[in-house]
Amino acid sequence: MSGKKYIHGYTEREAERLSDQAQTLTGLLHDDTRYPAGSRVLEAGCGTGAQTVILARNSPEARITSVDISDISLDAAKKRVEVEGITNVTFETGDIFDLRYEQGSFDHIFLCFVLEHLAEPRRALERLRPLLREGGSITVIEGDHGSAYFHPDSPYARRAIGCLVDLQREMGGNALIGRELYPLVAGAGYSDVSVSPRMVYVDGSRPDLVRGFTRLTFTAMVEGVGDDAVNRGMMSREDWERGIRDLYRTSEPDGVFCYTFFKATGRK
Repeated sequence: MSGKKYIHGYTEREAERLSDQAQTLTGLLHDDTRYPAGSRVLEAGCGTGAQTVILARNSPEARITSVDISDISLDAAKKRVEVEGITNVTFETGDIFDLRYEQGSFDHIFLCFVLEHLAEPRRALERLRPLLREGGSITVIEGDHGSAYFHPDSPYARRAIGCLVDLQREMGGNALIGRELYPLVAGAGYSDVSVSPRMVYVDGSRPDLVRGFTRLTFTAMVEGVGDDAVNRGMMSREDWERGIRDLYRTSEPDGVFCYTFFKATGRK
């Protein structure tokens, strides 16, 4: 992650949520990202290493360099890959806007859930582009909180999600960035840009997704900004708690929850 503003914080619980999210969404988001043996891969903004583990497993013979501006996150990422016995990843402290690698140092660049936290996402992509060799690829994955819909519907739940979107915007980020990936990546000078939507659909027949996504990933993420939302007067405590209850209600056997991620690829 580049920049010190991370709306969800650096708590142990947030690290657990990111891990739950990565494990739950591995197939949906990552199965078509595999790099050949010997490939030099830059993971820009690795956070606590939740995606790093998946990248390394999918491409065990690639050489992955994972950077992040937060030493706290890097320490967690290092421990995570050590526990998993992964040996093809090197961690380095670095700011996406000011990485000191030679031009053409990497065959591939990978960013996942990073641009949403940056005030200048297009500039970040522009700064990364020289680090790719000619013909090298970039992969960018982001969510879009505006894509969430659910049954039973609830205006309180929708407003709670809206509070998270508003808070992230106040911090300079964009929780709706998924829908902007094509113009962002193409506008940063990459060619052959392609974006594919990846919908998570959850109902009572999919208990793993009910637990791993609806409850432990999405609702836990929204719930985590409750104090900020209430303290700023965005919602009353009563309405906020009702909104969170209603989000959890969608994980009951008769509930349904949908959310769309967006995955962009391009070349230099």
